[in-house]
Amino acid sequence: MTKPRVLISDQMDPKAEQIFRTRGCDVDVITGQTPEELGEIIGNYDGLAIRSSTKLTKELIAKATNLKVVGRAGIGVDNIDIPAASVKGIVVMNTPFGNSITTAEHAIALMFALARQIPEANAQTQAGKWPKNDFMGVEVTGKTLGLIGAGNIGSIVASRAQGLKMKVVAYDPFLTPERAVEMGVEKADLDTLLAKADFITLHTPLTDQTRNILSAENIAKCKPGVRIINCARGGLIDEEALKAALDSGQVAGAALDVFVKEPAKESPLFGTPNFISTPHLGASTDEAQVNVAIQVAEQLSDYLIQGGVTNALNMPSLSAEEAPKLRPYMALAERLGSLVGQLAHDNLTQISIEVEGAAAQLNIKPITGAVLCGLMRRYSDTVNMVNAPFLARERGLDVREVRHDREGDYSTLIRVTVATSQGDRSVAGTLFGNREPRLVEIFGIGIEADLAGHMLYIVNVDVPGFIGRIGTLLGENGINIGTFHLGRRSAGGEAILLLSLDSAIPQAVLDMAAKVPGVKMVKALAF
Repeated sequence: MTKPRVLISDQMDPKAEQIFRTRGCDVDVITGQTPEELGEIIGNYDGLAIRSSTKLTKELIAKATNLKVVGRAGIGVDNIDIPAASVKGIVVMNTPFGNSITTAEHAIALMFALARQIPEANAQTQAGKWPKNDFMGVEVTGKTLGLIGAGNIGSIVASRAQGLKMKVVAYDPFLTPERAVEMGVEKADLDTLLAKADFITLHTPLTDQTRNILSAENIAKCKPGVRIINCARGGLIDEEALKAALDSGQVAGAALDVFVKEPAKESPLFGTPNFISTPHLGASTDEAQVNVAIQVAEQLSDYLIQGGVTNALNMPSLSAEEAPKLRPYMALAERLGSLVGQLAHDNLTQISIEVEGAAAQLNIKPITGAVLCGLMRRYSDTVNMVNAPFLARERGLDVREVRHDREGDYSTLIRVTVATSQGDRSVAGTLFGNREPRLVEIFGIGIEADLAGHMLYIVNVDVPGFIGRIGTLLGENGINIGTFHLGRRSAGGEAILLLSLDSAIPQAVLDMAAKVPGVKMVKALAF
C-alpha cells in the first residue's frame, strides 16, 4: 500500500514531521515558496499542513489534483478558499484548541495593560521621567466584561475574568441559556452588552455577520470610557471609527493584536494616546506552537490513514475511534443513495434519511453525508463526502434527518426517501452481521439483495415464465447472472427483479429486455 504524501509548507514545530512519519505518512518540509513554486509541486501531495503564510487560493486548489485534506495549525482559516476546496472535495481542518489558552491569556494581559496604562508608563519611565502622577488607572475587580463570542477562547476568558471578580456579559447567537448558566455569564443581546460593559473583548470569527461588529454606530452605544480588546480577527472593528472614539474619549483605551491588513505597517490608530498594539501575538507562546503542530499532524494523519475527521470546517467530524464502527453504515448509506439516484427520473427536491435501531445510536451526520455522496454521483463523477452536501445545496435539495427510537423488524435500518413527481419513493437497508450492507426494501416491496457491481433492475408483472424469459435473453447474449433477487407486492401484481451480472449489460440487450412481455421498466445499475 502506497503511503500518503504530506507537504508542510510553513514553519512548524519539528514534532509535526515526526508524528507524520511515525503514523505512516511520507512527509516533505518545503517552506518559503512563492505561489508559483508551490503550484508546481502541490499536485504530488495527499495532505497539506500550513500556518498563516501559505495562501491556499482557488488557483492553487485547481492544481492540487491529488490533495485530499489541508490542515491549518491554528484557528483562523482566512488564508484558505474553503468554498473552492469544498467543490474540489478537499477536507479543510483547523486546530481551534491548541492555542486557546494562549490567546485568552493575551487578551487578559492586554486588559490589564489598558487598565493601568502600562506600555506608556514603561516608556516614560525608561526615558528618564518619573510620571507617577500622570497615570491614574482603574481596577478590573467589580467591573463588567462584555464578551463578544463565547466559544472556546471566549469561555476561557470568561473564567479568568470571573477569577478576577469581574461580572461577565456575553453576546453570542449560538450561546444557549443552559451553556450561559454553566459558564456563569449573563447572556445578552449586543445592544445590552454595549451599554453595560466597562471592558469589551472580542472572540468571534470574521464573517459577513461579524465584520465591523464594532462599527461607529455600535461604538457610540457603548458606555463612555469603555476599553476594547481584540485578539480575534482583524476587521471585527472599524479602525477609523475606533480612532475617532479614542480621540473623543468615548473609548478610554483600546488594545489590538489583529488588524484589517497584516502585517500592519501603518494604521490610523498608530500613535493614538491610550492605544496599545501587538503584532498578532495571540498564539505566540512556545506551548501553543507545539500544541497546534502536534494537533494538525495528528488530525491529518488520522484522516489519511484511518479516515478519522476532526475539527473539519466543511464536513462532519468523525473520530478515528468512530470511523471503524461507522464505516459499514456509511457503505450501506452510500449504496442506498446511489440506488435512489440511479432510479430517480426527475429532479429531486427533497430527501429524508431515517435511522432506527442500532443506527439511531450513532452519529447521523456521516451517514447523511454518505447518502448524499451516493446520490450526487448522478451529477458528478468526482463527488465525495466533502463536496456532496455542497452539490446538494447547489441544486436546492432539502435534506432532512430523522432518528427513530422505535424497534422495527431489523436490529438496524437506514431508510432513504425522496420526493418525486409521482410521490415519495423510498429504499431501505440493513447490515448483516454488523458488517455486510444489504438492501431489504425498494419502493415498498420487500427484497433482500447485495448492492454491488453491475446489476439489472426490472419492474414487471408477476406472471409465470417471466424469469425464464429474462434468463434466456441474457444467456443468449453472453451475459452471466450472479444472483437473482425477487420481490412482489402481491401474487400476479407488480414485482421487482434485481439481478447481479458478471459484466455490464450492453444498451442493445437492455433495449431487448424492455420489449420482453410483462416488463414495465428496466434499468442497468452500477455500484
